[in-house]
Amino acid sequence: MTSPASTDSVPPQLSAGPRPAPGPAADEGLARRLRALACTAPLHDLDARKANLAGEYSVYGMAEVALAAIDLVTLNMDFDTGADHEQIVARLIPRIAAQAPHRPAAEHERVARWVLENLINVGSVDRGFRAVYGTFAPDGTYVRRDYDFKLIEEVPGPGGTVYLRTTDEAVNVLVGALDTDVTSAQIAAEVKLEVLINRGRLADAQLAAEQARYRTVQYSETLRRALEATRRNVRAVDWLNAVPDMIAEALDHVAERYRHENAILTNIRKARDETEEPEHKRRAAELVDIVKDCIRRHTQLQSRLLEAGPLFRAEQDRQAFATPATTSGIDLYGHLVAPVLPLPLEQAIRVTDAFFARGTGLRTPVSVRVADLVDILLTPPVEREHLGAEMPEPDLIATPDDSRFSEEQLAAATELLDLPADAPRRLSGLLAEARRTGDPDLAYLVALLAVHAASPAVGTAYRQGEQKLLFAVDDGTELDDPEFGGADLIVGTALLDAAGMAADRTEAA
Repeated sequence: MTSPASTDSVPPQLSAGPRPAPGPAADEGLARRLRALACTAPLHDLDARKANLAGEYSVYGMAEVALAAIDLVTLNMDFDTGADHEQIVARLIPRIAAQAPHRPAAEHERVARWVLENLINVGSVDRGFRAVYGTFAPDGTYVRRDYDFKLIEEVPGPGGTVYLRTTDEAVNVLVGALDTDVTSAQIAAEVKLEVLINRGRLADAQLAAEQARYRTVQYSETLRRALEATRRNVRAVDWLNAVPDMIAEALDHVAERYRHENAILTNIRKARDETEEPEHKRRAAELVDIVKDCIRRHTQLQSRLLEAGPLFRAEQDRQAFATPATTSGIDLYGHLVAPVLPLPLEQAIRVTDAFFARGTGLRTPVSVRVADLVDILLTPPVEREHLGAEMPEPDLIATPDDSRFSEEQLAAATELLDLPADAPRRLSGLLAEARRTGDPDLAYLVALLAVHAASPAVGTAYRQGEQKLLFAVDDGTELDDPEFGGADLIVGTALLDAAGMAADRTEAA
């Protein structure tokens, strides 16, 4: 029998219908975990792609080598400089050789360079990684967002050298936490380290000490990026509230860390001197080196924090009184070719003569010496043929036409994609119509042109006087097709402003 009290204790949301969607805080926590998962994807991708290498590389654990590379770069970079590329490769080779000692040393070096280049992402344009994840907007709609990140980046150094530096994302991958507050994480790591040392668990204490050092490196990176942004543009950094608060918190953080680390160092030395086990002595000695490195990094961080204020004032004065740049880039097609082509020849020659007279640059004269002048004056002229030397007859070989699509197929695809401006269509419908023509390759050409239209060159078409432009938009609909996958793009035609183009050409002329 149910009592009235138990009936009243039922939460109202259980009987009031469906529960609302999670709030922004819960969704932000999910987004953080998705970004953390994305940061580990390049490491897993290394093991997935090692089968594509020429040779048998399945014996190597590429993700393990990648984590070791991130570790080495993080610990070898300083506040102003980074880690040397060749030095990191040399330190990775023994670890790789331990995985396959019977393989040749050249293969070990190739694996080290391949892993390091993939962590830098050498093949991409901006040398970064991109992941797509979804969040909920304030109105409850599902929104896909791009998350761009890097793991190891190349930075210029003095004398034209290039250093390697790990990013915040790489450090977070290493310590296993994303978007963690640096100060709170550092304090937690220090307390955990002290407790482990007091309990004699030196193996776990070494791991905690290494995590504390990574957090110190991350704190230094935050300050370094703020100072670099200040040197480029002092208005891009909030020196009114954000940076002064960060500097004050960092100075308090350094003072607290000094006190903790010196006490921890005393406990480690005591544990090292009192223990009789060789393994404990070795662990304690390694811990002493790690904590000393933490103290050194905190000393360096403190000196940079004290220099941040004067650097801001100096950059503010320099940038405030700097002469603004008045030069602008030249669009050779829009500024010269497009206005000159419609002109008569006698008018166009004046424009081209003026441009090339100033655009070809200076010609360095030959340095005249007396000996050179005498040789030039006394050397008899070389007799030349009236029509010049005989030109050899070139051997011309017809280039085979290896294109997959013919001109007729291109014309058919162009006609199919010649859509009215007010009637866009789905890619799935265009593919179905292309297959109805009986040409099996026409659907591939239509899909290729539609994907190319997802990033149309609007500026180029505008400068060249195009009247309309094909575009494609992804609205999240999945393509249901037996041959192609991906998004069911919305393909349409945009009309360009012909009057605006004519006005721009008139002004340029």
